[in-house]
Amino acid sequence: MKHTEQHQPKWEVPFFTIWTGQAFSLIGSRVAQFALVWWLTKLTGSATVLATATMVALIPQIFLGPIAGAYVDRWNRRIVMIVADGMIALASLWLAYVFWTDAMQVWHVYVIMLVRSVGGSFHWPAMQASTSLMVPDKHLTRVAGLNQTMNGVLNIVGPPLGALLMEVLPLYGVMLVDVGTAALAIGPLFSVPVPQPTRADEGAAQKPSIWTDIREGLCYIRGWPGLVVLIGAAMVFKIALTPAFSLLPLLVTEHFNGSAAQLSLLEAVAGVGIVVGGLVLSAWGGFRRKIYTTMMGMVILGLGFVVLGLTPGGWFWMALASIFVVGLMIPLIDGPIMAILQGTVAPEMQGRVFTLMGSLLSMTSPFGLAVAGPVTDWLGIQVWYVTTGVLCGAIGLISFFVPAIVNIEQNHNGHVAEVAPLPSTAAEVAVAES
Repeated sequence: MKHTEQHQPKWEVPFFTIWTGQAFSLIGSRVAQFALVWWLTKLTGSATVLATATMVALIPQIFLGPIAGAYVDRWNRRIVMIVADGMIALASLWLAYVFWTDAMQVWHVYVIMLVRSVGGSFHWPAMQASTSLMVPDKHLTRVAGLNQTMNGVLNIVGPPLGALLMEVLPLYGVMLVDVGTAALAIGPLFSVPVPQPTRADEGAAQKPSIWTDIREGLCYIRGWPGLVVLIGAAMVFKIALTPAFSLLPLLVTEHFNGSAAQLSLLEAVAGVGIVVGGLVLSAWGGFRRKIYTTMMGMVILGLGFVVLGLTPGGWFWMALASIFVVGLMIPLIDGPIMAILQGTVAPEMQGRVFTLMGSLLSMTSPFGLAVAGPVTDWLGIQVWYVTTGVLCGAIGLISFFVPAIVNIEQNHNGHVAEVAPLPSTAAEVAVAES
């Protein structure tokens, strides 16, 4: 279902007014998160405490996501974003007060992580679903690339900015910075209109229950063959990929005999790669058939991880080059998928589809981490990276020969459109779309 006709000719000003406010809010949130993690680390020195904080943040994404998506499709999305941002700001204000009164305890961090995650479970699908109604279809991939660039910038700027603010401000002051940036995100939402989709049951005397809405979202996904296969591939992809990033400190210390400085350099180079990849996607827009960009990115990302796993301990420069390639490919993988969903999923279904997908993918993180530990202890840290690379590259290559994935934009939710004959080889794909 296409919805270009709903866009106004001058879409840039309203959309980027909201987007800029949200970008400032994300910077404030990343700074506050860095400060809280550092406070936990210095206070407890416990990996269990840090892992618990991470798991608390994951719980709403896994279990609340589908319910939140159903409500996002029912409620006014502008109001949802205002309330979600406001709730997160109030939580940070409370935390600033607790720091100011010197009453801060570990459980307070768990509470704030939970509240932030609940707010994010509503805010993220509302923003993504609104984007598809504010941005013309032909620009969705470029906007997705811009979002990926912003994520890379946050990875580079967030930690050092957080460290700098902690040097010049008390911790309650850092929390107040987060409150201020949240206000910058909320302000534009009061004045900029956000389009609302028209539901099929609009005006009905009795609306279906929220569980009916969730089931409708599941049926929508199940009725789209390409999306079902893509989600399955992405879950396998995430099982390998999440531990690969989590185990980077171990790779640096055990294999490269490096220090915190080398780890920070590795993470910064990955962030630079994400920024460059996002800019490339924003300028280029990807192949005409967006899924080809994703599959190409998976293959190259896989090669990057294989090289990283095979890099000798004394060749840290090669590790930096490999992780740059990995970061470069992340926007080319994620951005086109989001553009496909925003441009194809019915607007009134997007909240449910986005959150159901997010819940399914979030479920893989604990499983991947649980498997990675014993495997790396048994076979060595490098084996995990080589295995991850081979698996990711293989998924990307095989996808070129899976019609349900290749035709995901044409064959959606049970509606099959006329499509060009499939290329028989990956090389023909590259030639056809270049």
